[in-house]
Amino acid sequence: MLCDIPMATIDIILILIYFILSIAIALALTRRASGSREDFFLSGRRLPWWLAGTAMVATTFAADTPLAVTEMVVKNGIAGNWLWWNMVAGSVLTVFFFAKLWRRADVLTDVEFIELRYSGKPAAFLRAFKAVYLGVFMNVIIMGWVNLAMASILKIIFGIDDNSVLWYIIGSMLIVGIYSAVSGLWGIAFTDMFQFIIAMAGCIVLAVVIAGLPEIGGISGLMASLPGHVFNFFPSVSFTPAMAGAGVMALPASAFIAHIAVQWWSSWYPGNEPGGGGYVAQRMMSSRDERHSLLATLWFAVAHYALRPWPWIIVALASLVLYPNIRYAREGYILAMRDHLPPGLLGFLVASFLAAYMSTIATHLNWGSSYLINDLYRRFIKRDAGEKHYVLASRAATLVLVVLSSILMKVMTSITGAWEFIIECGAGLGLVLILRWYWWRINAWSEIAAMIAPILAYGIPAAAAYIRNPGAGYSPFMPFPESLFFIAGVTTIAWLAVTYITKPVAREKLIDFYNRVRPGGPGWRKIGKESKEGEAGAEPLSRLLINWLLGIMLVYASLFSIGKLIFQYYLQGCALAAAAILLFIVLAIRLRNGKG
Repeated sequence: MLCDIPMATIDIILILIYFILSIAIALALTRRASGSREDFFLSGRRLPWWLAGTAMVATTFAADTPLAVTEMVVKNGIAGNWLWWNMVAGSVLTVFFFAKLWRRADVLTDVEFIELRYSGKPAAFLRAFKAVYLGVFMNVIIMGWVNLAMASILKIIFGIDDNSVLWYIIGSMLIVGIYSAVSGLWGIAFTDMFQFIIAMAGCIVLAVVIAGLPEIGGISGLMASLPGHVFNFFPSVSFTPAMAGAGVMALPASAFIAHIAVQWWSSWYPGNEPGGGGYVAQRMMSSRDERHSLLATLWFAVAHYALRPWPWIIVALASLVLYPNIRYAREGYILAMRDHLPPGLLGFLVASFLAAYMSTIATHLNWGSSYLINDLYRRFIKRDAGEKHYVLASRAATLVLVVLSSILMKVMTSITGAWEFIIECGAGLGLVLILRWYWWRINAWSEIAAMIAPILAYGIPAAAAYIRNPGAGYSPFMPFPESLFFIAGVTTIAWLAVTYITKPVAREKLIDFYNRVRPGGPGWRKIGKESKEGEAGAEPLSRLLINWLLGIMLVYASLFSIGKLIFQYYLQGCALAAAAILLFIVLAIRLRNGKG
């Protein structure tokens, strides 16, 4: 019987079964990816909404995600999650303002969109630059980040040394790289769904087991063991330094305002790009039609924010009781797995983390290679080859990214603060990514300026401070997230100035874009009057705005209703659940009646 097998053996068996099933699913769909670049990178634009949306959620659920949430909860209680819960507004904005537009654009990548929207040499330069910058530089860093998180899990659970764990990670990368290279997005999407189910099941099992420990005593025991403010869903906002130091988990008012009023629209961040973009745009463009694109993104927003975090939060809270003096807060999640799971369940949990890891890596490999082949190789190097050639080149590019990510892992030792750096160095760019759909005057130079300005605004003051006082070390000139006010402000002024100084996009290009995409709003009224569609082809922004507000309320009502029910506030939980259901019904009716 399985129960008689030593723990290490049963765990290995379960992990091997997981690998076999993942590879089998991907290989079964190999032929669907072999016809063309569109088949390889966009599944022939035939993904149903439930598959496209689940693939988005699976990609954002990486091996490091539960660990990061654990660190937030240990430091600042449940309210610490507002570091990413504030992004709901941006995600729902994508649902109603951009999902249909991305599908109508009919491009292969969001980088190709640049030459659909802009004209001339600046547009060509921007497309080539972003293909390399996002497809290689940013992509490899993100995969290196995920690799390090998976390495930490393997080292703590199995006691693998630093030299050996590298080979385990490289082996996993090769497996993911091979099935990504042969199966394309069809295989990745279906394996994403399988891996998401495994990953979420594992996290739920862990939460149930940990909450049931005698040391925890269930949810009631957990609530009795920790201070009440740890369970607050909203942060206490501090207007004075004294309040923050009075034993209350308080967020400075300036930081809270920066999160909810600036970060969600201003900063570029993987998976939460303002206006859509990256692998989220890839899934929208892969959907069957505009309706499936919208529903996929709506499902992603609900699942990403409302469904995923609660099992992680329960384990994170329990780690405060089980490991009160742990040096690295995020390791509490891994130690809970290692110390309290019986044989078999540990293997299942490791398989669930591998599932989270592999779904993220597979998407990043496919997404990154789409930039390298479609937006660099085919556009600037070899334009006239057949589709079979580009599919073969795409598979080779996928494996090149595997090698680069493996090399980076050898030299990357720390990623602390990397997410802050990414957010700060993209602060202000997000507004251009939003308005390029809704204001004809924005051009390629606007976007180039918005990419350069935040890097200068972030780096120059810090560099100047270092030059004045080298002994103090190099550090940001302002604490995050208050720095967003300055960086986003400087960036916005810079790109607006550049927009008006430089020439607008060629009139013919703007009219062609308007005819294809049909964006609404006053920003295109001048162009709409000259187009064959006229303004009749545009969607009223008032409808989209109402749907956006309803969608935000739906996501937050779903998120907090689940939390209230878990922590036994049944009346509040049921009231919020009823509100979420009502909001869903209202949205469904509006979408069915063409008001979305």
